[in-house]
Amino acid sequence: MRKRVVSLAMAAAMALSLTACGSSSSKTETTAAATEAAKTETTAAAEGAATEAAASGVDTSAWKDKTVTCIVPYDAGGGTDTVMRALADAAKGSFKNISVENRSGGGGATGMLAGANAKADGTTVTMITVELATLEAMGTNAGLTYSMFKPIMMVNSACAAITVNAKDDRFNTIEDFINYAKENEVSMGNSGNGAIWHLAAAGLAKETGAQFKHVAYDGAAGAITDLLGEHIDAVAVSYAEVANYVESGDLKVLAVMNDKRLDSIPDVPTCQEAGYDVVLGTWRGLGVPKDTPDEVVDQLYEIFSQAAQSDAFVDFMNKSNNVIDVLDGATFEERIKSDLETYTALVTDLGLKVQ
Repeated sequence: MRKRVVSLAMAAAMALSLTACGSSSSKTETTAAATEAAKTETTAAAEGAATEAAASGVDTSAWKDKTVTCIVPYDAGGGTDTVMRALADAAKGSFKNISVENRSGGGGATGMLAGANAKADGTTVTMITVELATLEAMGTNAGLTYSMFKPIMMVNSACAAITVNAKDDRFNTIEDFINYAKENEVSMGNSGNGAIWHLAAAGLAKETGAQFKHVAYDGAAGAITDLLGEHIDAVAVSYAEVANYVESGDLKVLAVMNDKRLDSIPDVPTCQEAGYDVVLGTWRGLGVPKDTPDEVVDQLYEIFSQAAQSDAFVDFMNKSNNVIDVLDGATFEERIKSDLETYTALVTDLGLKVQ
């Protein structure tokens, strides 16, 4: 029996991925229905968080006189960067000033360490990602641990999408891709050694017997750029990060590492449908240094959860094929702990642990 490579902690994220519409509908009707369903789901998730925040009665007025810096631990242009910038823009009315700073390197460790070591007063907020768990599991975390942060909230989640250049006629199905990779080494770009997209590709290779040459970048943007330039063969990243290029006809998605098809690309199968039992993906959220006072964290949750349900942010997330998946700080922390256990086991199973 094939061993299932899956993050059990992805269950909450998978619940937000709706099944594709029935085959009796036309393609236009399917797309329209999927878009409307995704919009309803995204809006409901955001509004639920906002309702909880509004009911708390937390006073955030003091932040009108404060300047906040948001650290993104990857290069500009990737999914983490664009989501953080959209959320910061939606929250800007609550601060004197809010800016986004990219600090890439170490598969995300450099920027997250900078955020964890910042002054614990709430004026530095870091976009923490699933790499907070995967890098520690890999042993490539450079001293970074999840306990260095006090989580504010989780913002969104996404599964991996196996994507190739549209001009590459070797690969028209995921079966083509895997069968070729069993006989020939395929270069697979990722967002950093030990990052989630590295583990996603490694998990697929373990499951299928494919041969991948893993090429690490400081975020998904660089990997996607090289795929567009035909310098690498494929990437395993979120669909949101390649959606514009898929829609323009420059890239094509062969399969998604989800337990259901994505409504945004209902004709693209899951890896499971092809017989490859791999379900993996990322999450992103906000965190502050561990010694930040709880009342400050509550205030920031109030501000950013309200921003997450704003028309501008919801519209951005819908148009960019991102899924809003909000968890409060306490629940988010439990998710991080659970994922650390899961990825530690996965890394050990894949033989990727750095000694």
